[in-house]
Amino acid sequence: MITLDPARPRAWAVAIRERHILAVGDAPDMEAVTGPGTRTLDMAGATVVPGFNDAHCHLLGLVQGLLSVDVSAAGSIPEIQGLLRGRSADVPPGQWIVATGYDDFQLKEGRHPHRRDLDQAAPSHPVRLLHRTGHAWALNSAALERLDIRIDTEEPPGGLMERELDTGEPSGVLFGMADFLRERLPPLGEAELREGVQRASDAFLAVGITSIQDTSQASGPEQWHLFKDLKREGHFAPQLTAIVGFPALDLLAQEAHTPATLEADAPCLWGVKIVLEEATGRLNPSPEELDFQVSRAHALGIPVAIHAVEQEAVEAAASALERVLHADPRSLRHRIEHCAECPPPLQQRLARLRVTVVTQPPFIYYRGDKYLSQVLPEVLPYLYPTGSLLRAGLRVAGSSDAPVVPFNPLTGIYAAVTRRTEGGGVVALGEAVTPEQALALYTTGAAHAAGEEERKGSISPGKLADLTVLSADPTAVPPDEIRDIRVTMTILGGKVTFS
Repeated sequence: MITLDPARPRAWAVAIRERHILAVGDAPDMEAVTGPGTRTLDMAGATVVPGFNDAHCHLLGLVQGLLSVDVSAAGSIPEIQGLLRGRSADVPPGQWIVATGYDDFQLKEGRHPHRRDLDQAAPSHPVRLLHRTGHAWALNSAALERLDIRIDTEEPPGGLMERELDTGEPSGVLFGMADFLRERLPPLGEAELREGVQRASDAFLAVGITSIQDTSQASGPEQWHLFKDLKREGHFAPQLTAIVGFPALDLLAQEAHTPATLEADAPCLWGVKIVLEEATGRLNPSPEELDFQVSRAHALGIPVAIHAVEQEAVEAAASALERVLHADPRSLRHRIEHCAECPPPLQQRLARLRVTVVTQPPFIYYRGDKYLSQVLPEVLPYLYPTGSLLRAGLRVAGSSDAPVVPFNPLTGIYAAVTRRTEGGGVVALGEAVTPEQALALYTTGAAHAAGEEERKGSISPGKLADLTVLSADPTAVPPDEIRDIRVTMTILGGKVTFS
């Protein structure tokens, strides 16, 4: 048993009472806490670790993906067209067809599908494709018309609408326009939503995930109350911590945003998300607006989670945090999400700020080949610099950003240790971490990121009995075999929820 508890890193047995860990130790130590009604589970040599915690994902986006046409394996636009034609045969004309997971990098054409490509596949249906990153969309002509996107439609702040060179008409490809689309797209039906959430719940448990942190910028009061309903009705089993968009700041000011009590299974409300991006070539929000948002949340005692990918965005996030902490130095465990481009001087700035970095190790595996071919050579050595961030003294949490990439934590642990890509390449090997450090990203690190280290993250007395059982010890097998380790059992709150 790998406990991730410095007081006792390894153990042979754990005792559970109701939802919590009662004792940890060797088999003889358990005699004092067992009785006639005690149920004993023999792991038969398997390895037990704390339940995995995905510190950055998007539950409703994942649900949408589970219910849509999966085009992630398509290698060309004709393949996407074929998948859409297949779905259109089963959907009445006029109803939306949603597809997810396309990647222009892996398409033979090396570009995004345009509206005319999609028109050929499904002319009688509005079609929308979501890019693998979640930050780009491809729409057909019927979808553009349904959403009232025309030649004279103006892009929202931070958004970019690709246009045909000869006519100026929208090509159907949109960047950074999530809020614009969200206001106009029909929501999932209630039955469909609950079916998708149940499927997502089962899928998380099957890979040992007992906690997730939903970091959707669109989340507000409606989504928060939906999460509470889904948990109360038993549709979603893992522990759920929600980070809402900045417009919902007042919600956090009104409701408790500290971790739920140890006895509660209710979702926890924690922090606000601010998306800082450069879709149009300049930062949005502006430095002045970013300062306002960070300082307003900080003044209310609410932590921020700033989405910052490129170096310029990470520097802007650091500057905003420096200014607010200079005026009010109390620590609120602010976070930077992604932090993909972070050279050593910037790492030191973040360390002085004592922020938590929430990174995505599986990006190295699933998108590493794209990084090797497209990222500037001078940037590659500190791309997703997990090792350097840890050496600089920063707290780092692991995540998948699902549905951007698959959410199996063992793939992320493998990538963090080996830095290998899906195609066999290696990205910034100097940023590799040990298997123990990689495990900590998805356990103690993720718990710390949401202020929940007192109730989860390690196998320690008093903490929630959330455990994941593995077919092998990731700290003992050769690194290349970590990705082949299977989850054989998931225990959530003392109950076996996957076996």
